Amino acid sequence: MDSKDFAKQLGSLAALDEPVRRKLYLYVVGRDGDVSRDEAARATRVSRALAAFHLDKLVKAGLLEATFRRLSARVGPGAGRPSKLYRRASTRFDVSLPQRRYELAAHVLAQALAETRTQDGLEVLRGAARDWGSRLAQDASLGTRHALPLNRASHALQVCGFEPRRTRDGEVVLRNCPFDSLRANSRELICGMNLALIEGLLAGLDLQGVHARLAPRAGMCCVALRNRPDEE
Repeated sequence: MDSKDFAKQLGSLAALDEPVRRKLYLYVVGRDGDVSRDEAARATRVSRALAAFHLDKLVKAGLLEATFRRLSARVGPGAGRPSKLYRRASTRFDVSLPQRRYELAAHVLAQALAETRTQDGLEVLRGAARDWGSRLAQDASLGTRHALPLNRASHALQVCGFEPRRTRDGEVVLRNCPFDSLRANSRELICGMNLALIEGLLAGLDLQGVHARLAPRAGMCCVALRNRPDEE
């Protein structure tokens, strides 16, 4: 990253220092769909004008994206103007001081493993991922021992950055893949590692009643969770 890009990323992240702006950002990125100014204002208990001001500042900083769409089914004259809607931007921010290139090392290692194409190599990777999942389970912030198993799993995965969401059929899907850039060139390798990591995390938390499986969805993590049949 050159000095210009570094300064730009710092400037974008600095936009979140303002408390109302940060609250609006966290609300928008926590929603599954696009968010209107009215919805964001109600959820964060600020005026519509203030919400609009800060949301547009977040767009300018590259943290959110804006689109226009009519929210009602009405068309033609009298249908009203399209609403301005906001969603998380696709831009990724990764700032470290001093600069580190851990992702580059991860790409090199992933490519090397993918090119070996041996079952032994894949099993070693998945075994290491399960081990690290178990280690993550020792983090005190993943507690909530009295919650239902699937809720406990969701809490742990939220802390780990997977952004879990419960679907209507009771499954938990993961809106964010922390390994997304690696997955682009080594999908089978990284998705298998990801599943093993989550299995290790569930085992470390003693959540025997929760089952993790590969269930790829566009723009989301490849793993989904649900209660085992005898737990439902």
